[in-house]
Amino acid sequence: MFCFSPSIGAILSIVTIISFSLPVVADCSRDVLVAAADSYVAAQTNGQLGDLQNILAANYQYQENNKAAQVKSGVLSQALKISHRKTTADTVACASYTELISTSPKPYVIGTQLRHSSNGSTVTLIDTIAATTGSLSFNAAQTLSYIEKEDWSPIDPAKRDSRVLLQQAADAYLDMWSNASAYNAVPWGTPCERVEGSALNQPCTVGAPKGGSSQRNSMRRYVIDETLGSADVLCAFTAVGNVADSHEFRLENGKLRFVHTITL
Repeated sequence: MFCFSPSIGAILSIVTIISFSLPVVADCSRDVLVAAADSYVAAQTNGQLGDLQNILAANYQYQENNKAAQVKSGVLSQALKISHRKTTADTVACASYTELISTSPKPYVIGTQLRHSSNGSTVTLIDTIAATTGSLSFNAAQTLSYIEKEDWSPIDPAKRDSRVLLQQAADAYLDMWSNASAYNAVPWGTPCERVEGSALNQPCTVGAPKGGSSQRNSMRRYVIDETLGSADVLCAFTAVGNVADSHEFRLENGKLRFVHTITL
């Protein structure tokens, strides 16, 4: 039997040939998703797509307040001074969620999910809930004062909740309006705070319903980030009049810690 031992130079040549022959494939890594969200935030700051245009799929869609819309006539065409920004990344669903608060030149509280192609290389959907003056309990400056005091730092890897639990908690919460037993399925935490428009509710159970509506909140679109313990759901709040809505939840040690709502 003869054994062939190639030289180091030969090995490097083979590796080089293989490297150049393989296609470069993007992925839905956290870095990719957050970088795209950065481009989105820059676009909202400038009121024009800018670098975001470079990663939009040719047939991308823009949706605002649960309706198909055009960027040129939507909130993304308005230059806003961003006072608060938080982004979560869902590497499984290939999507991100960004929460923005602007107090000038026009006040807005915005929640936007970006949906990516399966390999993460392009954005296929910009899905925005944009609340402004006239929306539920709206006061952007007041909302900002509550949210900026919260701790949304990454959760210790050994203590992170599963994406299954995060979605179950979100669904149980949103089902309270139409299912009397859902209240007891919510993993209420102590302490727990809910920022609902500009209203701060402590504990989160204040005003929580126990059924009563025949309409289940629908059109649920999820971005789940185990690293930050977050589940965001954009939906149609069918139970109270089919209004556009975003509910984001933060769980710590399996219990609800923060709830943010954006409701038109």
